Amino acid sequence: MTLLQDAHKHSNPLINDNTVTLLWQGLTAPHLISDLHGWEENPQPLAQLEKGLWSISFPLASDAYLEYAFYDPSTKKRFADPLNNKTIYNGVGGHNQFFYMPAAAVPTPYTKLPADGLRGKLTRHTVDSRYVTTSTSRTVYLYQPPVKQAVPLLVVYDGLDYLRRGRLAAIVDNLIAEKRIQPLALAFTQSKPQSRTIEYGCAEPTLGFLLSQVLPLASRELNLVDYEKHPGAHGVLGASMGGLMSVFTALQLPHVFGKAISQSGAFILWEHESLAMQMVRHFPRPDLKLWLDCGRLDFLLDANRKMSALLVEKGYEVVYQENGGAHNYTTWRNSCAHALEVIFA
Repeated sequence: MTLLQDAHKHSNPLINDNTVTLLWQGLTAPHLISDLHGWEENPQPLAQLEKGLWSISFPLASDAYLEYAFYDPSTKKRFADPLNNKTIYNGVGGHNQFFYMPAAAVPTPYTKLPADGLRGKLTRHTVDSRYVTTSTSRTVYLYQPPVKQAVPLLVVYDGLDYLRRGRLAAIVDNLIAEKRIQPLALAFTQSKPQSRTIEYGCAEPTLGFLLSQVLPLASRELNLVDYEKHPGAHGVLGASMGGLMSVFTALQLPHVFGKAISQSGAFILWEHESLAMQMVRHFPRPDLKLWLDCGRLDFLLDANRKMSALLVEKGYEVVYQENGGAHNYTTWRNSCAHALEVIFA
C-alpha cells in the first residue's frame, strides 16, 4: 500500500512509532503551521515525494494532542486538510485540524450531558462595570448545582470560552453527579478581547469588579457558603492570562478565594516575572490550595515550570502537572476534571 493509499484509508496523519507524517496532494503544496511549530510565525515547507504528492514528517511525543492547518505564507490563506475531517474551532474565527497520538489522554467523558441537559441550573445576568472595566456592563453566567445546601463558588475568567469551548458547566455537573467533587457553584465572567491583557495582567480593578459586582450577584442568586465564616471557601479558575489572574486573585484575596486553578498561566510576561510571581517570591505565604497545569507543547511551559518550582520552594500547597497538549481549550478541557477533583475533593 502506498503512503497516499494509507492516508486515504486511515486519514492524516500517518503515525509510525513517534514519527508523524502529513501528506498533501497537488501540483504545489502549502506550508504546515501548528502548535508544535509556532503557527504563522514559523511555517514549515513540505517536501515533494513525487509529482503531485508532498509530505512533512516530525517526531511527536506518544501522548501529544496537536492542532494544525495548511497555510500559504504569501497570501496568508489557510487550507483545510482533505485527508483529515477532524476540525475544531480555534477561537479566532477559524478552524484547525487536530489529532491525538496513540498514548494521549482521550477526550474527557465529562462533557457529555444526560438527555434532558444540565442537572443544575444555568442563568444569564448583566452587571454594572462602569468603574472597574472598559465597558459599562458585563454579562455573567451563573451555575447553581442541583443541591439544597450552601456551596462554594468557583469564579471562571474567560467564562464564555470555558462555558462554550471548555464545556465546564457540563464537566462540573457530571463530577457532582458521580460524587467526584463536592457540589459547587460557578460564576462565568468575561473580559473584552481588546482589553484582556490589561484586565488579567494582575489588575486590581478586576478584583474590584469581583468584589463589587460578581460576588454580590452570586450571593443573591445562588446558595453560597459564607466566606466570612469559612475563609477561603471560594475558588478561581483561568487559562493563560486568566491563569495568571486566577493565582493573583488568590494571592490578593485569600480570605475569599482560598483555591486557584491555573491552566497554562502566563507567569512570565515579555521576559519579566509577573507581579504574582514576585508576590510568591517576596511576600508572606497565605493559606492557599493551588493547581497548575501546562502542555509540553505550550509556549508557556518554561514559565509554568519556574512558577511551580517557586511555589514549592516557598512552601505553598500546590499540584503541578504537565500533559501532551498545547495552548488550546481542548487541552485545558481535558485537564480540568482532574484539577477540580484535586481542588474541590
